[in-house]
Amino acid sequence: MDIKDIRNIVELMNEHGLTLLDLTHKDFHIKLKKGPDLDDLRSLMACMPATLAAPAAVAAPLPSAVAPEMVPAVPSAPAVPVGTEITSPMVGTFYSKTSPDAPALVNVGDAISVGQTLCIIEAMKVMNEIKAECSGILSAVVAEDGAPVQFGDVLFRVK
Repeated sequence: MDIKDIRNIVELMNEHGLTLLDLTHKDFHIKLKKGPDLDDLRSLMACMPATLAAPAAVAAPLPSAVAPEMVPAVPSAPAVPVGTEITSPMVGTFYSKTSPDAPALVNVGDAISVGQTLCIIEAMKVMNEIKAECSGILSAVVAEDGAPVQFGDVLFRVK
């Protein structure tokens, strides 16, 4: 195989949207990979601890001459998500059930284990089962059933 053949293969990969080609033929082996390894990214993102918000700023004491009604309210710090976040590995539509009349695959408070199907994301008319990559107790279902999700959107939180 020469460089011209390899260039043709790369052009075919680009044309058809392929990210991986592993070819073995007689006395040679070639493996071409384009872009990030999504399986590695999924496993890293699913089991990463939730990021912690910065502590709220402490308000300075009020001078005695200022009336409390004149002081603008300080917004409270946003709630810090608790647990590991399970994020969407793709763009699509989030479904918590296998069919409209079926019960939800998982509910808050359920114990989940690695490999358990948590939800379905429909992408281009293909139903993709999203499986747990860590175990624990489901503390929140963040995504809304039937709503669109983006890559990296938080779907669930697990303690």
